[in-house]
This record gives sequence, C-alpha cells and structure tokens, in this order.
Amino acid sequence: MPKSVPYHPFKIKSLKDPNFSAAYITEIFEEEEGDLELKIMRKALRDVFEALGEPNMSADDAKLHMEKLDVLLSQNGSATIYALAHWLKVLGLKLTVAVDAGDEEISANIAELAEVGNV
Repeated sequence: MPKSVPYHPFKIKSLKDPNFSAAYITEIFEEEEGDLELKIMRKALRDVFEALGEPNMSADDAKLHMEKLDVLLSQNGSATIYALAHWLKVLGLKLTVAVDAGDEEISANIAELAEVGNV
C-alpha cells in the first residue's frame, strides 16, 4: 500500500510562490463569509510566513515578525487593518479590494455604506 505524503511540507512548498500565497489568504478570507475564525486566519498567516518570510529573515527578525502578528490579531479597531497590511508587505504581499462578481446586491451594499457614513 502506498504511503501518504505529509500535507504540511507540501503546503509550505506551494506557498513559496507568492501568487499561491496571495490566493491562499484570499480564499481563507472569502471562505468564512463573515464568520472568519481567528484561529484559522492566524494559522494561514503563519503558514505563509513560514514559506515566504522565515527563510529570508534572521531568527530574531522572524521571531519579532511572528510576535507582531499575534499582537495585531489581538487588536480591535481600524488600526488593525493597517498593521496587517504592513505585516504582509514585509512578506512581499499586499491587501487589495476586488469586485465580487457574484454579488448582485451591490446597490444595497452601497446604500448601507452611505447610511454608515452619515451616522
């Protein structure tokens, strides 16, 4: 009977491609549909860091970068998005906003944003 291959090393090898890493993180954010679990997001970001950041940093820098991730994921408020954007930038990635081609409720969402903006 053929032996199975451990998944984690295969995943990290795949994540060494920045395009794959970006798609992986995007999928994690989109898959949860508003119920994004912090543990899942933290694990995904750690995996991407293991693939893209750790090999390019000293042990001390890598440790500091991971500590920053834990701090920023424990924060609340708008500063968190900027901290995450900076954390990803160090890995050669960036946060982006894209059109959800499958969403037909765009007008309703814009109206909701207008309401929030006027509060």
